[in-house]
Amino acid sequence: MAKYNFKETVSKPDRLAPGHRMCAGCGATIGVRAVLRGLHEGDHAVIGNATGCLEVSSFTYPYTAWTDSYIHNAFENAGATLSGVETAYKALKKRGKLDENVNYKFITFGGDGGTYDIGFQSLSGAMERGHDLTYVCYDNGAYMNTGIQRSSATPKYADTTTTPVGSQSNGKMQSRKDLASIIADHNVAYVAQTTLTKDFKDIHTKSEKAIYTEGASFLNVMTPCPRGWRYDASDVMEICRLAVETCYWPLFEVDHGVWSLSYMPKKKLPIEEFLKTQGRFKHLFKPGNEHLIQEIQEEVDRRWEDLLYKCNR
Repeated sequence: MAKYNFKETVSKPDRLAPGHRMCAGCGATIGVRAVLRGLHEGDHAVIGNATGCLEVSSFTYPYTAWTDSYIHNAFENAGATLSGVETAYKALKKRGKLDENVNYKFITFGGDGGTYDIGFQSLSGAMERGHDLTYVCYDNGAYMNTGIQRSSATPKYADTTTTPVGSQSNGKMQSRKDLASIIADHNVAYVAQTTLTKDFKDIHTKSEKAIYTEGASFLNVMTPCPRGWRYDASDVMEICRLAVETCYWPLFEVDHGVWSLSYMPKKKLPIEEFLKTQGRFKHLFKPGNEHLIQEIQEEVDRRWEDLLYKCNR
């Protein structure tokens, strides 16, 4: 891979066209555009997309916002479908039925509902078999498309429609699943966690690396949702910055089993700085709920120390 050049990367033609129906301030489409900039010019892609906000808003037959070949999959089988397409491609190449000078890459997008939960079995199978594809989770922390229901990616004490805050509940009672670490335990070629950082270098370089590393790759991208998280559309980048600076969403990669930290905050911010930007956590700042924030802080600290250990062993 060539040395990263910001101007060259952002000047590539968009592979997700404007005119889709995603919300203003949605992190998912920003993330998708950034990931697809990892493709080399001249290369083609087959895109798989599990049911979710991204699918229903970017594809309404016969219209599509995708410039590459596109397959809409059900929640549960996006990983399996692209596994089959990638296998068929290899078989046709081997038989000489495809032009040797034309190169295709295989990329699947799924939200946390179609990745952490409903689609996990086919994702796990694709990773374990080592298919030469990249699975990208756009993690917005709930089932946003169907009404903001909790998922296993939803953080503790978040207010959702199935974990509503009230006199008998403080929101979701469980901590979020650490999916990037779970996929890394599949011994795949490449795993990375990233988000929409200010200069986009992290997501651009990791996307290219994932797409062009031979074997199975997985990208977990935090993509805030203005409706579910309840923030002003213009705050999306600031929320991502605070997620990284508080170590709620650390940036790291696992390259053929070797863990490495991509960014170390100069001064780790308290988790309150991230939580207070979102309406889904506003109840935590009522008098008497200080211990709930402390619980979240302790979990963030524990996971951060565990990550540092993995990266330094």
